[in-house]
Amino acid sequence: MAEIRFSESVSARLQDGVLVVTIDNPPVNALSAQVRSGLMAALDHAAGGQEIAGLVITGAGKTFIGGADIREFGKPPVEPMLPQVIERIEAFDKPVICAVNGAALGGGCELALACHGRIAGERASFGLPEVKLGLVPGAGGTQRLPRLIGIGAAIDLIGTGRAAKAGEAVTLGLADAIAADAVAAAITVAHEQAGNPLRRTGSIPVPPADAATLGAAETRVLAKARGQAAPAEAVRLVKAAGQLDLKQGLAEERATFLRLRDSTESAALRHVFFAERAAGKVKGLDQVSSRPIKTVAVVGTGLMGSGIAVSALVSGYRVIALEQTEEAAASGRTRITDTLDKTVRSGRLGAEGRDDCLARLQTTAQATDLAAADLVIEAVFDDINVKSELFRRLDGIVTPGAILATNTSYLDPDEIAAATSDPSRVVGLHFFSPANVMRLVEVVDCARTAPDVLATALAFVKRLGKLPIVSGVTEGFIGNRIFSAYRREAEFMLEDGALPEEIDAALEAYGFPMGIFAVNDMAGLEIAWARRKRQAETRDPAARYVEIADRLCEAGRLGRKSGRGWYAYPNGERTVDPDVTALIETARAEKGIMPRAFTVGEIMSRLLNAMRDEGKALLAERIAARASDIDLVMINGYGFPAHKGGPMFTAEQTKDQSHG
Repeated sequence: MAEIRFSESVSARLQDGVLVVTIDNPPVNALSAQVRSGLMAALDHAAGGQEIAGLVITGAGKTFIGGADIREFGKPPVEPMLPQVIERIEAFDKPVICAVNGAALGGGCELALACHGRIAGERASFGLPEVKLGLVPGAGGTQRLPRLIGIGAAIDLIGTGRAAKAGEAVTLGLADAIAADAVAAAITVAHEQAGNPLRRTGSIPVPPADAATLGAAETRVLAKARGQAAPAEAVRLVKAAGQLDLKQGLAEERATFLRLRDSTESAALRHVFFAERAAGKVKGLDQVSSRPIKTVAVVGTGLMGSGIAVSALVSGYRVIALEQTEEAAASGRTRITDTLDKTVRSGRLGAEGRDDCLARLQTTAQATDLAAADLVIEAVFDDINVKSELFRRLDGIVTPGAILATNTSYLDPDEIAAATSDPSRVVGLHFFSPANVMRLVEVVDCARTAPDVLATALAFVKRLGKLPIVSGVTEGFIGNRIFSAYRREAEFMLEDGALPEEIDAALEAYGFPMGIFAVNDMAGLEIAWARRKRQAETRDPAARYVEIADRLCEAGRLGRKSGRGWYAYPNGERTVDPDVTALIETARAEKGIMPRAFTVGEIMSRLLNAMRDEGKALLAERIAARASDIDLVMINGYGFPAHKGGPMFTAEQTKDQSHG
């Protein structure tokens, strides 16, 4: 039978007496108004067709349905709404089976839940990730999923927003079976169900739940929420499925969805979502071809270098890791192997994948081995002379087309590039430690970086599965420059009367995983101390300078590694140290400062304003291309809570509220 088109994005064909409905709305088959109306039209057609035994719903391409169309948020609703479509499917008189060919996310998973059968393709996955946008499922997910898999498992999936692959989905009871040809299998199921009582998910009683299991699942979800509202609401709604009938539960879910949709928290997370789509885009660069990268060299195999090497290996690159001696090279290989082993234990890599990675790894003390590299990333000691000399040596080793990348945190990459005969092939790739875990990479566009070199660096970072943010050249780039500004403001407050534990508590209450002084102790205080000493000669003598951190370092308090920093660490536990309080009080007295108390709100206001002001300067200097890029750097590199949207988003919200 010829194709029948029900809307711009929905078509169907009759196959073996079953109407196979295909959603084709690239790139992810989002449930736009066109898709919703097309599905309703397909149901109308099937209802009136005597020759049609049932329906199979599937997606074109690699995705079943990637969720709601987020572009419709904030716009007037267009009928039919998704809950209407889903209720129509569940109540339909003929069997509706979904052939889940790829990801069924958000509304796509909710639609699958309402079908009378679910066949998973081998690459299928099911997830309700709405909490990641500050929302809860709004079309029945919190009420139907517990009926299929139980309340505890539903709390886990919905409260964390994670996806279940096909095998887990079948084990849980979310999918009925896995098939290589999901559509053919779904057609068979439709015939088997035709004329028989249909299994309507909404009519299934919620399985009884063990209180201890429920409590453990709820605790795990809320522990990760860090003050975010949506996970707690999701837990509440899933538990309500066991107490309310379907109609009441759906009404409560929808009301909660609409309330959260209009919240600042959801607006912040949607801002982050769109910011990530824009990240790494440079005007005019989409027309530039990138250079092929097959072999990546990493110079230095310490914590940073080994992490970069692991990221490249896991992403399929051949890696050459260079050290100064054969003994150091052997130690580097051990570090890389140990990190790969941890990745296997975490479940993110299989044993075969680990062996394949090691087969593509070469560790060496011979710099000439780097001649085979298409990209060289240095991860050596952060000293301008060390890095410049390395790049000077590499000039005579690597091919003319090879790219040289510096991983410096604070040094001037233009000065490093000037040590080479061809600065156009030099770019900054500032990874965050541990590099195999942290998602952010600042891609530094140096003064003479060639467009195809920048394009290649961006493509490389994306292939690593990381988030590239383009930065211009400035000390500390985007992230460390803002971090330095807000650390400076925190130290001003120390002199003015606050204590490290008060400032850290305010940050953690706001949603940061750790306060700034605890972070400094974790990283080690000596790096920033060395930088301050380098800057001492050029520092404006009239500018306010706080010496407290210098005195800690002079006393050998270098952070966790030395057992003492801003805090003491007996038995590895962070504790307030009276010696630090005394040191701060002495420093205040020497300057004649009368300490005063700070409220939590005042602490956060001063820190957020410091971040905002430095961010504005970065935009004015064109170091950062977009305010949203700054937000992403602070969220992914420095622990700024994503559900607050980042410092620039927060500043805009505050401004809008004050004008309101």
